[in-house]
Amino acid sequence: MSSSGLGLLVIMFFFGLAGGIVGRIKGSSFVMWFTISFAVPFFGLLTAVLYRYENRELRRQCPRCRRVVRLHDAVCMTCGAELEFPDVAIAPVARQRVTTSPRVTTSPGVPASPRLPAE
Repeated sequence: MSSSGLGLLVIMFFFGLAGGIVGRIKGSSFVMWFTISFAVPFFGLLTAVLYRYENRELRRQCPRCRRVVRLHDAVCMTCGAELEFPDVAIAPVARQRVTTSPRVTTSPGVPASPRLPAE
């Protein structure tokens, strides 16, 4: 292997490492972002930086198994129930770490209704 080929491999490795770390900080998969940033060095890292924070996504509760899933999920991965878009969403994990009480977020124009604790 030539010197320039080895240099390119080192650069690709460090772009992959940076992309993986950024992806992991945002709550996504380290391996996935490492692979993307390694394969396409500059644009992969740029995509990882611009990608959404997974722990800032709104969530909802499955009506059948009561598991908390992301708001944009159409099917519950635990029980397989099809999920309709809810009127009330559960606050993101990142926001719950800062505050002690969970907050309820509603769609525009829908009044917030108090949530009863699950039994």
